[in-house]
Amino acid sequence: MVQSMDRNPEEKKNSGESAKDSEALIDLMEIVKKLRGPGGCPWDRQQTPQSLRPYLLEEAYEVADAAEKENWDILKKELGDLLLHIILMCRIAEEKGIFSLQDVAAGITEKLIRRHPHVFKKEKDLKPHQVEQQWEAIKAEEKKEEGFFSSLPDEFPALQAAWRIQQRAASVGFDWPDIKGALEKMYEEMGEFQQALNSGDKENREIEAGDVLFSIVNIARIADMEPELLLRQANRKFVKRFERMRELLIETGISLGEADLHQMEEAWQKAKLD
Repeated sequence: MVQSMDRNPEEKKNSGESAKDSEALIDLMEIVKKLRGPGGCPWDRQQTPQSLRPYLLEEAYEVADAAEKENWDILKKELGDLLLHIILMCRIAEEKGIFSLQDVAAGITEKLIRRHPHVFKKEKDLKPHQVEQQWEAIKAEEKKEEGFFSSLPDEFPALQAAWRIQQRAASVGFDWPDIKGALEKMYEEMGEFQQALNSGDKENREIEAGDVLFSIVNIARIADMEPELLLRQANRKFVKRFERMRELLIETGISLGEADLHQMEEAWQKAKLD
């Protein structure tokens, strides 16, 4: 009989927490299995990965929103909703004999080990940006036959896709040496957009407008800012100020429909001071 090694208190604590995590996941898996089984929920039983897709995207955005706002209570709830969709999709695949949750977990475990050689093979101190470059380089090598950008989903919002495309290109050295070059490129694109506007060529105008947007995303990336987050913040700021402008107009007895541009601009400037 092999005598087990004594574990320190921290290892015992981690082992106990892992066991509780496993129990919680098993309970959820059993609930989903029951919902999908005979006598279960009619709605759950008729779902497919395709029918669940819009709900999955919605839950992912709600998780992202809660994370951005650092609302931990909401984040916990939304992560639960997202986890349910993951387990539900895994259950559907398992029923078809395609893969299981165990296969999914094993796959991501193997990937994490493979793409973190500085941790699991030869320990080496890397800066966060170096880790990201290493990850992208390994990923590119794995997918060299599929195309360099093939793993970026078609469903990505265009702003997020532009950011990730630029990150991936930069990971192999295709990048400006500093932000100055990116700024000059943006000014160049703005000039071309102005020419397209003056020409009256609608197709060219749209192409050049897209290039301007792409160049602005690149500036944000080089400045270590996430453009999706920046635009979300700008959207919220605009909505907040617009609502305040509307309130100020109402306080003077003018509705939005009645106000002219001068009155709205005057109220807008006051709203900015609030």
